[in-house]
Amino acid sequence: MTAPAMRALAVDADERLGPTGKPPLSTDYLNRYGEALMLIEMVPVDRGIIEELRSWRAVGYREHFQTSRLRCAPEALAAYDQLDARQIEAFEELCRTMSQLIAAATALLGDLDEGEDVAAVVEVAAGALRSLIGHTTLFINVNGQIDTDDFDVRSLQSNIDALFAN
Repeated sequence: MTAPAMRALAVDADERLGPTGKPPLSTDYLNRYGEALMLIEMVPVDRGIIEELRSWRAVGYREHFQTSRLRCAPEALAAYDQLDARQIEAFEELCRTMSQLIAAATALLGDLDEGEDVAAVVEVAAGALRSLIGHTTLFINVNGQIDTDDFDVRSLQSNIDALFAN
């Protein structure tokens, strides 16, 4: 192993702390939702993608990093453990809403006939999911130090439910 590689491995834990002096949460977790977004956006081109969407499963933040081989996994778990109960609930509510949106969009897209407007459903679902991923990214990037009431996830979820009820 080269000396630079050894130094990189020996980075002091303090250097991996976020700007708050605490371990940082990791956006790597959101790759799962980004993958689902990509699949939803591909449905108008290839309806067979719906089968891949049906196999998509939500995984919690903790489970994701407990099984991850990423070097940042221990710090990401430590950061999650340092969130207070209100922050954890806000984060998990964002994740539940994204997962419910993916499930609802998948079911609706699977029920549409060839002649129906798949593109319109994809546009609404993808836009809503992109917004939720953005909110969740912001939450992670500031280590939960944000007023999540500004996100108004319940209102967004109500709008999504109303759309898919039609």
